Amino acid sequence: MNLRSEPARPVTSAAEPEKVGAKAWSVLLVSTLAFLVCFVVWMMFGVLGVQLRDELQLNSTEFGLLTATPVLTGAIMRLPLGAWTDRFGGRIVMTTLLVVCAVPVYIVSYASELWQFLLIGLFLGCVGASFAVGTPYVARFFPPSQRGFAMGFFGAGTVGAAVNLFVTPQLENLYGWRFVPRVYAVALVVTAVIFWLGSARDPGAGKSGGSLLDSFKVLADPRVWRLCQYYSITFGGFTALSLWIPQYLKAEYGMSLVMASAFAAGFSLPGSILRAVGGVLADKLGAHTVTWWGLWVAWICLFILSYPPTDFVIHTIDGQAALHISMPLFGFVAVAFVLGAVFAFGMASTFKYVADDFPTNMGVVTGIVGLAGGLGGFLLPILFGILLDWLKIRSSCFMLLYGIVWVSLILLYLSEVKRTSIFGEPTV
Repeated sequence: MNLRSEPARPVTSAAEPEKVGAKAWSVLLVSTLAFLVCFVVWMMFGVLGVQLRDELQLNSTEFGLLTATPVLTGAIMRLPLGAWTDRFGGRIVMTTLLVVCAVPVYIVSYASELWQFLLIGLFLGCVGASFAVGTPYVARFFPPSQRGFAMGFFGAGTVGAAVNLFVTPQLENLYGWRFVPRVYAVALVVTAVIFWLGSARDPGAGKSGGSLLDSFKVLADPRVWRLCQYYSITFGGFTALSLWIPQYLKAEYGMSLVMASAFAAGFSLPGSILRAVGGVLADKLGAHTVTWWGLWVAWICLFILSYPPTDFVIHTIDGQAALHISMPLFGFVAVAFVLGAVFAFGMASTFKYVADDFPTNMGVVTGIVGLAGGLGGFLLPILFGILLDWLKIRSSCFMLLYGIVWVSLILLYLSEVKRTSIFGEPTV
């Protein structure tokens, strides 16, 4: 038996944060920039579509389809791009995506019929899948205790929705709408160069093991589908409302497109910038706590926004008394701000779940969860348009989201709070 004593090794306190190198911060910054630019392009039909609606004589359903079409391919492509990121690395996949997508974005400037916009929109929508590339790529440069922050910071690139609301109408007013996609195509190419120079080799590329088909086996885990449900309302609702609110404000409050887009940023900005805050909260409080309470606040906000302008006639002993209820503009902006903030927290907490539960398959899981969120962002604007054409009530979009959040809270209670076996977990 060897009784020699060995020198004591320094022990790092669990409370002491692990140091992050300059390379990791560089990757985080250029990845966030790339995602921001992609999100601007992905959301541009939300603004351009308002003028195209008049130019092409579209009804509400057709308008919803126009704005949502890019979201469809942005959703569908998240799964394969997430898998390719696990296999080939985020640096290669993101650079390729930026350069390739510049082509259909530029071609938009030559479209003149609805079917042309829909067809090209399917191709340019691939930029929306950049989220499934950047999220696992960025996370692999940070220790587990800081991944919530890193992914939340990267996710703040959804501020591109707000940038789109400010920049696109200004360019459209000055140079015409056909100038906008040309500028954005150039921006994608320039961003690809910046990203390549500031990024680094993906340390997790090719480490998932097995074939590409094997990496998809994680989708059999019921926890993955639970996360899909959370993200379909937080990100899907955020994306759908970012596309829908400019025309809602224009119609409901009689604003110009520029003014409506500026006020719509009151929803988009917090839904973007505060994702980093949501990531920090998820690191400290846990993903479940942030998701649970965030959905409750969203439920309250959507209940308030759902109520349409209403006139009541009350029969009193002295005759009739009229009562008018409506949401003032400042009230709408304030409630929308809170709604955007809690959606941001929910988006960040969902991917804290992913990083904690699926560290070796983050690309694939990010892809399928992002696919669910993207499909929500695709279907909801179309449903908004159908409801508006059917009910003739503009706040029907918030009524629909209110019902979805209510269902989400019930499922979250059954699966997490009560710990039933509905999602394959043991009953506690």
